[in-house]
Formats: sequence, structure tokens, C-alpha cells
Amino acid sequence: MQFGIFTVGDVTTDPTNGRTPTEHERIKAMVAIALKAEEVGLDVFATGEHHNPPFVPSSPTTMLGYVAARTERLILSTSTTLITTNDPVKIAEDFAMLQHLADGRVDVMMGRGNTGPVYPWFGQDIRQGIPLAIENYALLHRLWREDVVDWEGRFRTPLQGFTATPRPLDGLPPFVWHGSIRSPEIAEQAAYYGDGFFANNIFWPKEHFQRLIDLYRRRYAEYGHGTAEQAVVGLGGQVFMRRNSQDAVREFRPYFDNAPVYGHGPSLEEFTEQTPLTVGSPQEVVEKTLTFRESFGDYQRQLFLMDHAGLPLKTVLEQLDMLGEEVLPVLREEFAKGRPAHVPDGPTHAARLAARVSAAEADPSRT
Repeated sequence: MQFGIFTVGDVTTDPTNGRTPTEHERIKAMVAIALKAEEVGLDVFATGEHHNPPFVPSSPTTMLGYVAARTERLILSTSTTLITTNDPVKIAEDFAMLQHLADGRVDVMMGRGNTGPVYPWFGQDIRQGIPLAIENYALLHRLWREDVVDWEGRFRTPLQGFTATPRPLDGLPPFVWHGSIRSPEIAEQAAYYGDGFFANNIFWPKEHFQRLIDLYRRRYAEYGHGTAEQAVVGLGGQVFMRRNSQDAVREFRPYFDNAPVYGHGPSLEEFTEQTPLTVGSPQEVVEKTLTFRESFGDYQRQLFLMDHAGLPLKTVLEQLDMLGEEVLPVLREEFAKGRPAHVPDGPTHAARLAARVSAAEADPSRT
């Protein structure tokens, strides 16, 4: 089981003092948060991709490459790479390069994003969002696995005898998650390729995400990648902690009420009741997170959103200390209890490479 954090990189005014960080401050804060994640023992740092205010992470591979140079163990990921508006050729080359720089500590989450205007900014039509996601990933999948690609589709110019460089590290492409909050077509796509499915269940009630994950697990098995229980699932979550619940709620409420994503909507109490958001003590975070397995089965990766809505960097770093010291050890222990032996661990480059070598030794025809 892997635990980590993801950031959406919003530049939001602190509602308690009216101060808005500069873009420079916010970018530097995201780096500090990533370094802190490794320090406190987390496994994964992931960043979103946005091309519109109030967000700053328009170039995730640039940030992740910088973080890679300053960390040793942390898995570096995106929490969205826009498969619809990025050129698959550029994705293939950028992430293969990042793989080499980070010695394999890289994976990628494909998604369509939640900002409609991004499509025309990059020459695409939002009405083609699902077909773009399907076609572009089909090409990306081949670019990472075939040395020479001939290809023709609907949405970009054909390729003739094309080789993406550099080739993936050890001939093993980055592990791919397909992220979605609403689209069964994306769950189907993840199952078809035997990739991971990340249900970023931070907005809607759990019943919606249960249907998506159940579809993914069932189709993963039907496509012959393993049993439904062996499908690779990731979940999102949001937490804010203080030693007691009253202090946590009192401190976090103004940030929640003015958040750029869900502010001025449902109340904090309503949102907490219906989504994974936990505002309370470390013990309450443990208790609620452990219920996710009851709803979604044994899964491989849990990411928390902790630095949004204008929270000061000092506060976020305090949150990460609590997460690492008081929450993470308990979650690791409790999630390990009763976990069936056939359920895979979270993906790493080293483990996937070892599995490929083992499979080749068992069946030389696969080499």
C-alpha cells in the first residue's frame, strides 16, 4: 500500500488575512511540500496539470524533474496529465526523460481535466474529449512499446517510421493510472490496457465511485489481466488535522468556505459526511481512511490533498508532520492486516522490472 499527497497548485488568497501568495512563492511551496513528503515517510508526491489561473502547475515534468534531483526515494507522479490536449509524442518523450533522471521513480496519471477552455487553447474540441482520450492514449501506449511506429488517426498528423526518444528506462514504460471522477469510458480504458484506475473520489458520494471501481475491476478480469481483486486502484482524499476536532473545524472552515473548487457550495459538515474529506484529529483521519477499504476493496494507493484553498505553507508542513508521525504508521499497519497475498502492492519500477524478468525466465518465449 502506497501513501502520498497530491497538489492542484492553486494560488488562493488566505481568507484569514487577505494575503495572496505570488506564483513564485506558490511554486517554491509545492517543492517544499514534496521534500517534506519524503522526509515524513510518504511514498508518492503527485502534481496536477493546469493552464489557467488560479493554478500554476502548467509544466509538471519540469517540477518533478527538479524534485527528483532533490529526493532519493519518493515516487513522482502526476495527478493529471492532460491526455486530451497534450501531444502523445511529447508525453512519451517527456516522461521517458523524467524516468531516466529519476532512476525509474516515475509514473503518470492520464486524465481529461476539469477546465473546459483548455481544449481550444491547445487546438482541440471539448466535445471530442472521450475520443481524444482514447485515441491519444492508444498512440502513447505504442510509442513506449514499439521502437518504430507507423500510425494514423483522427486528431493529429500521421507518423511514419517514428521513434520516440529516449526509450523508456530498462525498456519498461512508466506505470500509467487513468484518473476519473465521472466517466465509465475511462474506467473501461484502464481495464482494457491492464493499467491502474485512480478514482479521485474527493467530490461525490462514495456510491458513485463504487460503481466506477466495480466496473473497472470486473472488466480488468474480463480482459484477462488477473482477478478483479488484483486490479490496481488508487483513491484520493482530503484531510485537515489538529489535536482535537473542534480546533480543526474552527481553523479550516474559512479555507473550505472560500476554496476555489468547492467553496460557496455545500457546508463543511455536508461535504465531510458525503465525501472523503476529514477535518478533525489524526485518529479521525485514520478511522475514516480505513473505511475506504470497506467501500472499494483492497487497493494500492491513497493520496491526500493537503495544500489547497490558501492554507499557509507553515500549516501544510505541520499537517505533513502529523500525517507522517501519527497517521501513516497506523494506516500501514491496519491496511496490512488481512490483506490477501494475491492482491498486488503499489507499483514501483523495481518491482515491475523484477516481475518482467521472472516472467521471462518462466517463459522464455516472452522475451
